[in-house]
Amino acid sequence: MREEDKTFMLKDQEVEHNWITLDAEGKTLGRFAAEVAKILRGKHKADFTPHADGGDGVIILNAEKVSVTGNKEAQKVYRHYTGFIGGLREIPYRTMLHKNPERIIEHAVKGMMPKTKLGRRQLKRLRIFAGNKHNMEAQKPIAVSA
Repeated sequence: MREEDKTFMLKDQEVEHNWITLDAEGKTLGRFAAEVAKILRGKHKADFTPHADGGDGVIILNAEKVSVTGNKEAQKVYRHYTGFIGGLREIPYRTMLHKNPERIIEHAVKGMMPKTKLGRRQLKRLRIFAGNKHNMEAQKPIAVSA
């Protein structure tokens, strides 16, 4: 078999992780989260390999300015279970937006990532900030308008 006939497989040692800055202002939550998940997984690169961690880190700014469509602002509810009897907690979207806007995007992106060890490792390169300032200058992020 010739070398050019072989399928290219990216190895973890060959990967260089870059950092990308995205602005969430005015973006629709689900479409924006899908784009972020694609970058975290590395699907935006030509050398995407499903079993290798070839994705880039993502820095999200203005998380509190993300928008939702339809009646989701009034009807969307975030639920989690504490582990105790009767411990189902429900937090409406509007409350979550005021108290912890970062969790809204984090929850959406996490749901779009693979539920594996690799997916959890890729999700660690997601940084979300409520304002337009971040403390990640050392990573030399590339500003992208997605």
